Amino acid sequence: MKTITIKYFTDKIEKLTYIDGKSDWIDLRAAEDVALKAGEFKLIPLGVAMKLPQGYEAHVVPRSSTFKNFGIIQTNHCGIIDESYCGDNDQWYFPAYALRDTEIHVNDRICQFRIMEHQPTIQFEETEKLTGADRGGIGSTGVQ
Repeated sequence: MKTITIKYFTDKIEKLTYIDGKSDWIDLRAAEDVALKAGEFKLIPLGVAMKLPQGYEAHVVPRSSTFKNFGIIQTNHCGIIDESYCGDNDQWYFPAYALRDTEIHVNDRICQFRIMEHQPTIQFEETEKLTGADRGGIGSTGVQ
């Protein structure tokens, strides 16, 4: 079992919990109230900083309901936080872009993360032809 050391920047958000057997993604919450107009950008503080295990990184993405509930998208689509981002002031943020006027309140679940091992060292080997079966290219499986 891996251990993550966590610092909370506020006592207004619920503590992080890992629900074994349900999902290995962990919800993150807004640490302050935020009002955004359509077209506005804001880094929303998540109220936490962490020391991840050596050799691991966190992948931060929106929850499946984030756009429906709040009308925001994550501007970098997937945030990567490596284990070197572990200082006392290295609070995590959600880079939000509003597609409609919206309000997000303290403790609203707006994103989630999981930790992943770093990619192993790889090398590329060039070839003139790949021998796998062609699938027809991107979008070739249709809409149904």
